[in-house]
Amino acid sequence: MKAQLAVLTFIMFVLYLPLNAGGKGELQKYFNDASKKVKLTENASDKREILSKSFQNVSNALNMLSGSVLISKDESIGIDRFKAALQEKQDELAGLNGYERVSDEQLNSFSDYVVQDMEQADEMITISVVTLLLIVILVALLV
Repeated sequence: MKAQLAVLTFIMFVLYLPLNAGGKGELQKYFNDASKKVKLTENASDKREILSKSFQNVSNALNMLSGSVLISKDESIGIDRFKAALQEKQDELAGLNGYERVSDEQLNSFSDYVVQDMEQADEMITISVVTLLLIVILVALLV
């Protein structure tokens, strides 16, 4: 675990300057790219898989950061809120925890909704640029 932390810290500093202005945009781009893939895919189960994997990759990155000593208490709260918003989308996609499952015909629209909702969540949830960069890096490593 210490080795992973050291590698992530190194990567963060190497990539910090080019990503500093675009960390938030990179996460939004990730969801936007997933939405584009969904729209280009014919099969509904493949569309669900694309969405599910994109949610899971970001969720895994958030889980990895949650326990990190690099994250402040306030940022941890922001990460937990972002995770909750992401979990709601996962539940809605699968029809879990009281949500009605997104119909096959609505998957393209749902992917657009996810992009818009995650963009709004970024504006409402406070996460520092460094933490956001770590999330982007972890997602990139997990993909």
